[in-house]
Amino acid sequence: MAYTCFTVSRPSSSSTSCHVIPNPSNSPYFPAPATSSLRLPRHVSKRNALSSSKQPPSLSLPPLTTTINTRITVLSKFNYKKLNSFIPRATESDVRAESSEVECVGTGIDVECVVTTSSSSSADKAQGAAPSLVGLLMEWGLLVSPFFFWGTAMVAMKEVLPKTGPFFMASFRLIPAGLLLVAFAALRGRELPSGLNAWLSITLFALVDAACFQGFLAQGLERTSAGLGSVIIDSQPLTVAVLAALLFGESIGFVGATGLLLGVIGLLLLELPALALDESSFSLWGSGEWWMLLAAQSMAIGTVMVRWVSKYSDPIMATGWHMVIGGLPLVAISVLNHDPAVSGGLAELTASDISALLYTSIFGSAVSYGVYFYNATRGSLTKLSSLTFLTPVFASVFGFLYLGETFAPIQLTGAFVTLLAIYMVNYKTGVE
Repeated sequence: MAYTCFTVSRPSSSSTSCHVIPNPSNSPYFPAPATSSLRLPRHVSKRNALSSSKQPPSLSLPPLTTTINTRITVLSKFNYKKLNSFIPRATESDVRAESSEVECVGTGIDVECVVTTSSSSSADKAQGAAPSLVGLLMEWGLLVSPFFFWGTAMVAMKEVLPKTGPFFMASFRLIPAGLLLVAFAALRGRELPSGLNAWLSITLFALVDAACFQGFLAQGLERTSAGLGSVIIDSQPLTVAVLAALLFGESIGFVGATGLLLGVIGLLLLELPALALDESSFSLWGSGEWWMLLAAQSMAIGTVMVRWVSKYSDPIMATGWHMVIGGLPLVAISVLNHDPAVSGGLAELTASDISALLYTSIFGSAVSYGVYFYNATRGSLTKLSSLTFLTPVFASVFGFLYLGETFAPIQLTGAFVTLLAIYMVNYKTGVE
Protein backbone atom coordinates (compact mmCIF):
# COMPACT_ATOMS: atom_id res chain seq x y z
CA MET A 1 0.00 0.00 0.00
CA ALA A 2 1.32 3.49 -0.81
CA TYR A 3 0.32 7.12 -0.81
CA THR A 4 0.09 8.61 -4.28
CA CYS A 5 0.25 12.42 -4.42
CA PHE A 6 0.09 14.92 -7.21
CA THR A 7 0.88 18.59 -6.66
CA VAL A 8 0.02 21.15 -9.33
CA SER A 9 1.67 24.55 -8.77
CA ARG A 10 0.86 27.80 -10.50
CA PRO A 11 2.34 31.29 -9.92
CA SER A 12 -0.61 32.20 -7.72
CA SER A 13 -1.49 28.90 -6.02
CA SER A 14 -0.75 25.22 -5.68
CA SER A 15 -2.85 22.18 -4.81
CA THR A 16 -1.97 18.71 -3.60
CA SER A 17 -4.06 15.53 -3.81
CA CYS A 18 -3.03 12.32 -2.01
CA HIS A 19 -4.72 8.88 -2.05
CA VAL A 20 -3.97 5.51 -0.46
CA ILE A 21 -3.87 2.78 -3.09
CA PRO A 22 -2.87 -0.90 -2.94
CA ASN A 23 -1.05 -0.64 -6.22
CA PRO A 24 -0.15 2.36 -8.40
CA SER A 25 -1.86 0.80 -11.38
CA ASN A 26 -5.24 1.03 -9.59
CA SER A 27 -4.98 4.77 -8.95
CA PRO A 28 -7.23 7.14 -10.90
CA TYR A 29 -4.07 9.10 -11.58
CA PHE A 30 -2.69 6.13 -13.53
CA PRO A 31 -5.49 5.32 -16.01
CA ALA A 32 -5.30 2.10 -17.93
CA PRO A 33 -5.41 3.71 -21.40
CA ALA A 34 -2.36 5.82 -20.68
CA THR A 35 -1.37 8.53 -23.08
CA SER A 36 2.28 8.08 -22.17
CA SER A 37 4.34 6.04 -19.77
CA LEU A 38 7.80 5.91 -18.25
CA ARG A 39 9.80 2.76 -17.62
CA LEU A 40 12.90 3.13 -15.50
CA PRO A 41 16.00 1.68 -17.24
CA ARG A 42 17.18 -1.64 -15.83
CA HIS A 43 20.78 -0.52 -15.46
CA VAL A 44 19.73 2.33 -13.18
CA SER A 45 18.10 -0.05 -10.71
CA LYS A 46 21.17 -2.30 -10.58
CA ARG A 47 23.71 0.48 -10.30
CA ASN A 48 21.94 2.22 -7.46
CA ALA A 49 21.07 -0.89 -5.48
CA LEU A 50 17.35 -0.38 -5.22
CA SER A 51 15.64 -2.44 -2.57
CA SER A 52 13.93 -4.69 -5.11
CA SER A 53 15.68 -6.63 -7.86
CA LYS A 54 12.49 -6.64 -9.90
CA GLN A 55 11.99 -4.35 -12.83
CA PRO A 56 10.61 -1.02 -11.53
CA PRO A 57 6.92 -0.53 -12.25
CA SER A 58 5.63 1.21 -15.33
CA LEU A 59 4.31 4.62 -14.31
CA SER A 60 1.46 6.09 -16.36
CA LEU A 61 1.08 9.84 -16.21
CA PRO A 62 -2.27 11.66 -16.26
CA PRO A 63 -3.20 13.41 -19.50
CA LEU A 64 -1.78 16.93 -19.79
CA THR A 65 -2.34 19.70 -22.31
CA THR A 66 1.11 20.29 -23.64
CA THR A 67 4.52 18.73 -23.92
CA ILE A 68 6.34 18.82 -20.60
CA ASN A 69 9.90 18.12 -19.53
CA THR A 70 10.24 16.28 -16.25
CA ARG A 71 12.77 14.63 -14.01
CA ILE A 72 12.17 11.52 -11.92
CA THR A 73 13.56 11.07 -8.42
CA VAL A 74 13.56 7.51 -7.09
CA LEU A 75 14.06 7.09 -3.34
CA SER A 76 14.59 3.70 -1.78
CA LYS A 77 15.87 3.46 1.80
CA PHE A 78 17.29 7.00 1.59
CA ASN A 79 18.90 6.41 -1.83
CA TYR A 80 18.30 9.26 -4.27
CA LYS A 81 18.94 9.17 -8.01
CA LYS A 82 18.10 11.68 -10.73
CA LEU A 83 17.14 10.05 -14.01
CA ASN A 84 17.12 11.48 -17.48
CA SER A 85 14.38 13.70 -18.87
CA PHE A 86 11.37 12.31 -20.68
CA ILE A 87 8.72 14.03 -22.80
CA PRO A 88 5.16 12.73 -22.47
CA ARG A 89 2.25 14.13 -24.45
CA ALA A 90 -0.72 15.67 -22.63
CA THR A 91 -4.41 16.37 -23.24
CA GLU A 92 -5.97 17.57 -19.94
CA SER A 93 -7.53 21.04 -20.46
CA ASP A 94 -7.28 22.50 -16.99
CA VAL A 95 -3.61 21.76 -16.34
CA ARG A 96 -1.08 23.60 -18.49
CA ALA A 97 2.65 23.33 -18.03
CA GLU A 98 5.81 23.97 -19.98
CA SER A 99 8.10 22.19 -17.51
CA SER A 100 7.55 20.13 -14.41
CA GLU A 101 9.28 17.78 -12.01
CA VAL A 102 8.04 14.37 -10.94
CA GLU A 103 9.43 12.89 -7.73
CA CYS A 104 8.72 9.23 -6.96
CA VAL A 105 9.37 7.67 -3.56
CA GLY A 106 9.12 3.93 -3.09
CA THR A 107 10.36 0.60 -1.82
CA GLY A 108 9.79 -2.35 -4.09
CA ILE A 109 6.58 -1.83 -6.01
CA ASP A 110 5.08 0.75 -3.62
CA VAL A 111 5.73 4.13 -5.17
CA GLU A 112 4.64 7.67 -4.26
CA CYS A 113 4.82 10.32 -6.96
CA VAL A 114 4.59 14.09 -6.76
CA VAL A 115 4.20 16.16 -9.91
CA THR A 116 5.06 19.85 -9.57
CA THR A 117 4.62 22.28 -12.43
CA SER A 118 7.13 25.12 -12.62
CA SER A 119 5.44 27.39 -15.11
CA SER A 120 2.06 28.09 -16.62
CA SER A 121 0.47 29.19 -19.83
CA SER A 122 1.03 32.62 -21.32
CA ALA A 123 -2.28 33.80 -19.87
CA ASP A 124 -1.23 32.77 -16.35
CA LYS A 125 2.14 34.43 -16.87
CA ALA A 126 0.50 37.67 -17.91
CA GLN A 127 -1.82 37.52 -14.91
CA GLY A 128 1.05 37.00 -12.45
CA ALA A 129 3.45 39.48 -14.05
CA ALA A 130 1.66 42.61 -12.82
CA PRO A 131 1.76 41.75 -9.09
CA SER A 132 5.43 40.80 -9.42
CA LEU A 133 6.27 44.11 -11.07
CA VAL A 134 4.29 46.08 -8.49
CA GLY A 135 5.98 44.19 -5.68
CA LEU A 136 9.40 44.86 -7.17
CA LEU A 137 8.69 48.58 -7.52
CA MET A 138 7.40 48.77 -3.95
CA GLU A 139 10.46 46.94 -2.65
CA TRP A 140 12.87 49.29 -4.38
CA GLY A 141 10.79 52.30 -3.40
CA LEU A 142 11.06 51.22 0.23
CA LEU A 143 14.82 50.84 -0.11
CA VAL A 144 15.42 54.15 -1.90
CA SER A 145 12.98 56.40 0.00
CA PRO A 146 15.25 57.13 3.01
CA PHE A 147 18.01 58.40 0.74
CA PHE A 148 15.56 60.51 -1.25
CA PHE A 149 14.32 62.18 1.94
CA TRP A 150 17.84 62.66 3.28
CA GLY A 151 18.99 64.28 0.05
CA THR A 152 16.03 66.63 -0.22
CA ALA A 153 16.23 67.43 3.50
CA MET A 154 19.78 68.71 2.97
CA VAL A 155 18.39 71.18 0.44
CA ALA A 156 15.68 72.25 2.91
CA MET A 157 18.26 72.74 5.68
CA LYS A 158 20.69 74.76 3.61
CA GLU A 159 19.15 78.21 4.08
CA VAL A 160 17.55 77.57 7.49
CA LEU A 161 20.69 76.51 9.33
CA PRO A 162 22.18 80.01 9.77
CA LYS A 163 18.90 81.22 11.31
CA THR A 164 18.61 78.40 13.85
CA GLY A 165 22.14 77.27 14.67
CA PRO A 166 23.63 73.82 14.02
CA PHE A 167 22.84 72.08 17.30
CA PHE A 168 19.26 73.36 17.46
CA MET A 169 18.73 72.07 13.94
CA ALA A 170 20.21 68.70 14.93
CA SER A 171 17.99 68.39 18.00
CA PHE A 172 14.90 69.52 16.05
CA ARG A 173 15.55 66.81 13.48
CA LEU A 174 15.60 64.18 16.22
CA ILE A 175 13.17 64.87 19.07
CA PRO A 176 9.89 65.68 17.22
CA ALA A 177 10.60 62.96 14.68
CA GLY A 178 11.32 60.45 17.43
CA LEU A 179 8.06 61.25 19.21
CA LEU A 180 6.17 60.78 15.94
CA LEU A 181 7.77 57.38 15.42
CA VAL A 182 6.96 56.28 18.97
CA ALA A 183 3.32 57.38 18.56
CA PHE A 184 3.05 55.63 15.19
CA ALA A 185 4.53 52.42 16.57
CA ALA A 186 2.17 52.52 19.56
CA LEU A 187 -0.86 52.97 17.29
CA ARG A 188 0.29 49.99 15.27
CA GLY A 189 0.38 47.87 18.41
CA ARG A 190 4.16 47.70 18.70
CA GLU A 191 5.44 46.80 22.15
CA LEU A 192 7.29 49.35 24.25
CA PRO A 193 10.89 48.46 25.12
CA SER A 194 11.10 46.63 28.43
CA GLY A 195 13.97 45.34 30.46
CA LEU A 196 17.52 46.47 31.13
CA ASN A 197 18.96 45.05 27.91
CA ALA A 198 16.37 46.84 25.76
CA TRP A 199 16.87 50.29 27.27
CA LEU A 200 20.65 49.90 27.54
CA SER A 201 20.93 48.98 23.86
CA ILE A 202 18.64 51.86 22.84
CA THR A 203 20.62 54.34 24.95
CA LEU A 204 23.96 53.29 23.46
CA PHE A 205 22.38 53.34 20.02
CA ALA A 206 21.10 56.86 20.72
CA LEU A 207 24.49 58.16 21.81
CA VAL A 208 26.28 56.77 18.76
CA ASP A 209 23.79 57.13 15.92
CA ALA A 210 21.73 60.11 17.08
CA ALA A 211 23.77 62.39 19.34
CA CYS A 212 27.22 61.73 17.86
CA PHE A 213 26.13 61.51 14.24
CA GLN A 214 23.92 64.60 14.26
CA GLY A 215 26.33 66.53 16.48
CA PHE A 216 29.35 65.78 14.32
CA LEU A 217 27.27 66.50 11.22
CA ALA A 218 26.23 69.89 12.62
CA GLN A 219 29.82 70.78 13.44
CA GLY A 220 31.01 69.70 10.02
CA LEU A 221 28.20 71.43 8.16
CA GLU A 222 29.11 74.67 9.90
CA ARG A 223 32.76 74.42 8.83
CA THR A 224 32.84 72.73 5.45
CA SER A 225 31.15 72.92 2.09
CA ALA A 226 28.08 70.80 1.56
CA GLY A 227 29.62 68.99 -1.41
CA LEU A 228 32.74 67.74 0.31
CA GLY A 229 30.82 66.98 3.50
CA SER A 230 28.35 64.88 1.52
CA VAL A 231 31.16 62.86 -0.05
CA ILE A 232 32.72 62.14 3.34
CA ILE A 233 29.40 61.25 4.99
CA ASP A 234 28.40 58.91 2.17
CA SER A 235 31.68 57.04 2.31
CA GLN A 236 30.32 55.22 5.38
CA PRO A 237 29.26 52.11 3.36
CA LEU A 238 32.96 51.24 3.24
CA THR A 239 32.99 51.03 7.03
CA VAL A 240 29.69 49.14 7.09
CA ALA A 241 31.04 46.59 4.61
CA VAL A 242 34.09 45.96 6.80
CA LEU A 243 32.07 45.74 10.03
CA ALA A 244 29.39 43.51 8.47
CA ALA A 245 32.09 41.18 7.15
CA LEU A 246 33.79 40.97 10.54
CA LEU A 247 30.66 40.67 12.69
CA PHE A 248 28.10 38.92 10.46
CA GLY A 249 30.20 37.20 7.83
CA GLU A 250 28.73 39.24 4.97
CA SER A 251 30.82 39.32 1.81
CA ILE A 252 30.39 41.28 -1.39
CA GLY A 253 33.42 39.92 -3.21
CA PHE A 254 35.88 41.71 -5.43
CA VAL A 255 33.23 43.22 -7.70
CA GLY A 256 31.31 44.67 -4.76
CA ALA A 257 34.43 46.09 -3.11
CA THR A 258 35.45 47.68 -6.39
CA GLY A 259 31.96 49.14 -6.67
CA LEU A 260 32.23 50.75 -3.24
CA LEU A 261 35.50 52.44 -4.16
CA LEU A 262 34.08 53.44 -7.53
CA GLY A 263 31.11 54.99 -5.75
CA VAL A 264 33.36 57.30 -3.76
CA ILE A 265 35.06 58.35 -7.01
CA GLY A 266 31.67 58.98 -8.59
CA LEU A 267 30.62 61.18 -5.70
CA LEU A 268 33.83 63.17 -5.97
CA LEU A 269 33.12 63.75 -9.65
CA LEU A 270 29.55 64.73 -8.78
CA GLU A 271 30.53 67.29 -6.16
CA LEU A 272 33.91 68.62 -7.33
CA PRO A 273 32.57 71.60 -9.33
CA ALA A 274 30.90 72.97 -6.19
CA LEU A 275 33.87 72.57 -3.87
CA ALA A 276 36.11 75.44 -5.04
CA LEU A 277 38.84 74.43 -2.63
CA ASP A 278 41.80 76.62 -1.79
CA GLU A 279 44.62 76.35 0.70
CA SER A 280 42.76 78.11 3.52
CA SER A 281 39.59 76.00 3.25
CA PHE A 282 41.33 72.63 3.03
CA SER A 283 42.13 72.46 6.75
CA LEU A 284 41.20 69.30 8.63
CA TRP A 285 39.81 71.06 11.71
CA GLY A 286 38.90 74.43 10.26
CA SER A 287 36.84 73.20 7.32
CA GLY A 288 35.09 70.38 9.14
CA GLU A 289 36.30 67.37 7.13
CA TRP A 290 37.33 65.65 10.33
CA TRP A 291 33.89 66.17 11.88
CA MET A 292 32.19 64.81 8.77
CA LEU A 293 34.41 61.73 8.87
CA LEU A 294 33.44 61.15 12.50
CA ALA A 295 29.78 61.55 11.53
CA ALA A 296 30.18 58.95 8.80
CA GLN A 297 31.75 56.46 11.20
CA SER A 298 28.99 57.09 13.74
CA MET A 299 26.31 56.33 11.18
CA ALA A 300 28.14 53.20 10.03
CA ILE A 301 28.40 51.87 13.58
CA GLY A 302 24.75 52.74 14.18
CA THR A 303 23.73 50.79 11.07
CA VAL A 304 25.49 47.71 12.39
CA MET A 305 24.16 48.22 15.94
CA VAL A 306 20.53 48.13 14.84
CA ARG A 307 20.57 44.33 14.55
CA TRP A 308 21.73 44.09 18.16
CA VAL A 309 19.13 46.63 19.29
CA SER A 310 16.30 44.83 17.48
CA LYS A 311 16.99 41.65 19.46
CA TYR A 312 15.57 43.28 22.57
CA SER A 313 12.94 45.68 21.21
CA ASP A 314 10.85 46.47 18.17
CA PRO A 315 13.02 48.20 15.52
CA ILE A 316 10.55 51.01 14.80
CA MET A 317 9.93 51.68 18.48
CA ALA A 318 13.67 51.55 19.20
CA THR A 319 14.38 53.98 16.37
CA GLY A 320 11.90 56.49 17.78
CA TRP A 321 13.21 56.30 21.32
CA HIS A 322 16.83 56.49 20.21
CA MET A 323 16.05 59.75 18.39
CA VAL A 324 14.36 61.24 21.46
CA ILE A 325 17.12 60.18 23.84
CA GLY A 326 19.88 61.21 21.44
CA GLY A 327 18.33 64.63 20.87
CA LEU A 328 18.38 65.63 24.55
CA PRO A 329 22.17 66.17 24.80
CA LEU A 330 22.01 68.26 21.62
CA VAL A 331 19.41 70.56 23.21
CA ALA A 332 21.76 71.16 26.12
CA ILE A 333 24.67 71.85 23.76
CA SER A 334 22.48 74.21 21.74
CA VAL A 335 21.72 76.23 24.87
CA LEU A 336 25.35 76.28 25.95
CA ASN A 337 26.42 77.24 22.43
CA HIS A 338 23.87 80.11 22.33
CA ASP A 339 22.41 79.04 19.03
CA PRO A 340 20.27 81.76 17.38
CA ALA A 341 17.09 79.71 17.81
CA VAL A 342 17.42 79.67 21.61
CA SER A 343 18.44 83.33 21.71
CA GLY A 344 15.27 84.77 20.20
CA GLY A 345 15.91 83.85 16.57
CA LEU A 346 12.78 81.72 16.18
CA ALA A 347 10.63 84.86 15.86
CA GLU A 348 12.48 85.75 12.67
CA LEU A 349 11.64 82.50 10.89
CA THR A 350 9.32 82.78 7.91
CA ALA A 351 6.59 80.33 6.88
CA SER A 352 9.01 78.87 4.34
CA ASP A 353 11.63 78.36 7.07
CA ILE A 354 9.11 76.62 9.33
CA SER A 355 7.99 74.38 6.46
CA ALA A 356 11.61 73.46 5.81
CA LEU A 357 12.12 72.61 9.48
CA LEU A 358 9.00 70.42 9.56
CA TYR A 359 9.99 68.63 6.34
CA THR A 360 13.47 68.03 7.73
CA SER A 361 12.09 66.57 10.95
CA ILE A 362 9.16 64.53 9.61
CA PHE A 363 10.48 63.21 6.31
CA GLY A 364 14.19 63.82 6.72
CA SER A 365 14.22 62.02 10.07
CA ALA A 366 11.04 60.22 11.20
CA VAL A 367 10.11 58.53 7.93
CA SER A 368 13.62 58.09 6.56
CA TYR A 369 15.23 56.70 9.72
CA GLY A 370 12.30 54.45 10.50
CA VAL A 371 12.32 52.89 7.02
CA TYR A 372 16.12 52.71 6.90
CA PHE A 373 16.56 50.80 10.15
CA TYR A 374 13.53 48.65 9.39
CA ASN A 375 15.25 47.64 6.14
CA ALA A 376 18.50 47.05 8.02
CA THR A 377 16.87 44.25 10.02
CA ARG A 378 15.57 42.46 6.91
CA GLY A 379 18.44 42.25 4.45
CA SER A 380 22.10 42.72 3.65
CA LEU A 381 23.62 45.63 5.54
CA THR A 382 26.22 46.18 2.82
CA LYS A 383 23.57 46.31 0.08
CA LEU A 384 21.37 48.71 2.06
CA SER A 385 24.23 50.97 3.13
CA SER A 386 25.59 51.16 -0.41
CA LEU A 387 22.42 52.97 -1.49
CA THR A 388 23.48 56.01 0.56
CA PHE A 389 25.41 56.94 -2.57
CA LEU A 390 22.04 58.13 -3.89
CA THR A 391 21.72 60.83 -1.22
CA PRO A 392 24.03 63.39 -2.90
CA VAL A 393 22.48 62.56 -6.26
CA PHE A 394 19.04 63.57 -4.97
CA ALA A 395 20.56 66.57 -3.20
CA SER A 396 22.17 67.76 -6.42
CA VAL A 397 19.03 67.29 -8.51
CA PHE A 398 16.75 69.17 -6.12
CA GLY A 399 19.43 71.74 -5.45
CA PHE A 400 19.32 72.49 -9.15
CA LEU A 401 15.51 72.59 -9.24
CA TYR A 402 14.92 74.72 -6.12
CA LEU A 403 18.18 76.56 -5.50
CA GLY A 404 19.32 77.11 -9.08
CA GLU A 405 22.47 75.00 -8.74
CA THR A 406 23.69 73.94 -12.16
CA PHE A 407 25.18 70.71 -13.42
CA ALA A 408 28.55 70.53 -15.09
CA PRO A 409 29.41 67.71 -17.52
CA ILE A 410 31.67 66.21 -14.87
CA GLN A 411 28.71 66.04 -12.47
CA LEU A 412 26.65 64.08 -14.98
CA THR A 413 29.59 61.72 -15.34
CA GLY A 414 29.72 61.39 -11.57
CA ALA A 415 26.02 60.50 -11.41
CA PHE A 416 26.53 57.74 -13.99
CA VAL A 417 29.57 56.37 -12.15
CA THR A 418 27.66 56.40 -8.86
CA LEU A 419 24.75 54.41 -10.28
CA LEU A 420 27.19 51.96 -11.84
CA ALA A 421 28.85 51.54 -8.46
CA ILE A 422 25.50 50.74 -6.83
CA TYR A 423 24.90 48.02 -9.42
CA MET A 424 28.35 46.55 -8.78
CA VAL A 425 27.82 46.47 -5.02
CA ASN A 426 24.52 44.64 -5.49
CA TYR A 427 25.80 42.37 -8.28
CA LYS A 428 26.77 39.40 -6.13
CA THR A 429 23.53 39.45 -4.16
CA GLY A 430 21.54 39.55 -7.38
CA VAL A 431 23.42 36.56 -8.81
CA GLU A 432 22.86 34.52 -5.67
